[in-house]
Amino acid sequence: MSGRNPHAGEDPHGDEELVAAGTSVAAADAAVVLVHGRGATARSIVGFGEEVSPADGNVALLAPQAAANTWYPNSFLAPVEENEPGRSSGLRAVGNAVETATDAGIAPENVLVAGFSQGACLASEFVARTPREYGGLAVLSGGLIGESVDVDDYVSSATADNGDPDDALDGTPAFLGCSDVDPHIPEERVHETAEVLEVLGGDVETRIYEGMGHGINADETERVSAMVAALA
Repeated sequence: MSGRNPHAGEDPHGDEELVAAGTSVAAADAAVVLVHGRGATARSIVGFGEEVSPADGNVALLAPQAAANTWYPNSFLAPVEENEPGRSSGLRAVGNAVETATDAGIAPENVLVAGFSQGACLASEFVARTPREYGGLAVLSGGLIGESVDVDDYVSSATADNGDPDDALDGTPAFLGCSDVDPHIPEERVHETAEVLEVLGGDVETRIYEGMGHGINADETERVSAMVAALA
């Protein structure tokens, strides 16, 4: 077995596959970018995308793949530098998936970004760091990345890029779902993430599920299905 570090280099996820399913991106009216969790795969989270997409819809599913099935090596609560370059490379992978949709003619407001666990952390971080009107954001058992969350840091970035941070997300619907006893995701971080998204102008809904553990439940699936149905 090779001892090669799968996260070596500045862009460890740069050469990984972008898995496409659903309607072809060239023919679709909307797209869902799906970001898998630690140890999972792009193809596995495409299955969730198929579950939440309407059978008669015209939705493209795009899922980037992490090198060695892991976006970054440590807990998302570790100092940011301890998860580089995986974190930054992962954010680029999410951005490239969104760009694949928009380059095909799908408006950003018809692109929903969704992720579970490690992928939910990347999804929320991407939208907060690259704020604009999206079709939606679904953060399933995850939150913003870093040892702590500094609202002013996100506001400053949005101000530099957009001028008015209050309108940066322009009402983008954002759903955050998590357990109150998730072993990996502190409930406090979920609420901190919701606060940042609200400050940036997102239309945020947070649901905390008592005793659920680390997973996706039927209520979350139903909520994301409704968000996908509302696209285009």
